[in-house]
Formats: sequence, structure tokens, C-alpha cells
Amino acid sequence: MLIDLTLRVTPALAADAQGREKKALTGHLGTHFDVMDREFPLDYVRRQGVFFDVSALRGQEIEPEDVDLSLLEPGTFAAFYTGFLDEAGYGTAAYFKQHPQLSQALISALLERRVSLIGVDCAGIRRGPEHTPADQRCADRGTFVVENLCRLDRVLEGDPTARCVVHTYPMNFSGMTGLPCRVVAER
Repeated sequence: MLIDLTLRVTPALAADAQGREKKALTGHLGTHFDVMDREFPLDYVRRQGVFFDVSALRGQEIEPEDVDLSLLEPGTFAAFYTGFLDEAGYGTAAYFKQHPQLSQALISALLERRVSLIGVDCAGIRRGPEHTPADQRCADRGTFVVENLCRLDRVLEGDPTARCVVHTYPMNFSGMTGLPCRVVAER
């Protein structure tokens, strides 16, 4: 079974996002990854994925002890279902400014495990002035952050973790910090 994890962008959705996020039309609209000053390796298009349900965690950062890091092997696509996209709605002010965050300790742990992609169903792994440095820190280690995923709950199907193959196909744009992409889970 194939599950499209890509946010469907409509003209209304694009207009809302552009009104609140100045980078929305420079590669950061809808589902995209923050490539920063790196190039997406083609062998990243097909990865083993591990999905974590962290939707019960509210008002706190997601910490290493909140997930089973032993499931992550080098090259894994690690995805975090927070439920925030469904709750806040893409493009809203809350979506960009109040989304859940991965703690610095969890980001470090993911980088130590050499995951290739970190996926979230929100606007980033960190908020505000910490957003770009976190993305750059990951890109510098060969890990890319995929933002604005949706339907992660369909992969989990009520389980706290799930594994499947994940396909990620970015646009072949150059000189941009974000690349729109299509992400599909294969269960």
C-alpha cells in the first residue's frame, strides 16, 4: 500500500502561507526539505523509515527518551507524528510559530545515529531564530529535514512506532534553501 505523505497545495493554501511566511515561494511551500547549501543525494530517494507517534506530548520538547532510538540505523528516514498539522492547519500563524520542537539533545542523537532524513508534520524541528541553525547543523552532517508532512497517522495505524520504505523525490532546483518534494510511504 502506498500512502502519500505530501501536503496538497491549493491556491488558497499557498496564499495563506505566503501571507505568513516570506520564504513560501522560494522552495519552502508545502512539503519540502531544507537543503541549505547542500545537494540532495539521489540514493536518499528510497530509505527505510521509522515513524514515531509523539502526538501525546504537548507543551514540551520531544526528547531522546520519548522515542526508541535503537530502531534507527544509519541512513534511516526518522519521522515524527505530532498531529500539529491536523490541529493547527497549514499556513496559520500558530502553525508557523507554535509547532512542537525536537530538543537539541534529540537532534544530536539523530545525527549521532546518522539518519539521512528527519520528517515532521509541522513547520520545522525548531522554531523562530533556532529554525535555520538547526536545519544547517543537520545539512552539514548529511541529514535533511523534511517539513510539512501529512497523514503520518495512516502509516502508524495506532501503533507508537512503525517501519516502512519511504520515497522522497525533490524538485531539481538549484541555489535554493528549500526544495519542494513528494514523499510516499510504502507499507
